Amino acid sequence: MQFDVQLFALYRERAGSSIITVEVPEGATVGALTDAVRGMYPRLAPPEVRIVVAVNAEYADDDLALSPGDEVCLIPPVSGGRG
Repeated sequence: MQFDVQLFALYRERAGSSIITVEVPEGATVGALTDAVRGMYPRLAPPEVRIVVAVNAEYADDDLALSPGDEVCLIPPVSGGRG
C-alpha cells in the first residue's frame, strides 16, 4: 500500500517536504509505517521519541491496521504553554 503522509512543523523541515510517499505491505500497522518513515528519514526523530500519528484525523496507536485511502499525518512533539 502507498500512502501520502502529511508532515507538520519540525518533521516537515527535517524531511524537506510537507508530504512524503511511503510504501508499506498490505495490512501494515501504524508502527510499521513509522518504522518505514524512520528508515527513509533517519534524522526525522531520535529513536527514543515516539512519533505521534493521526489516521483519518484521529490519534492512532502503533497497532492500528492501515487501510487503503487512509489519511495519515505525523505530528511532532509539542512543547510550550503555561506551566
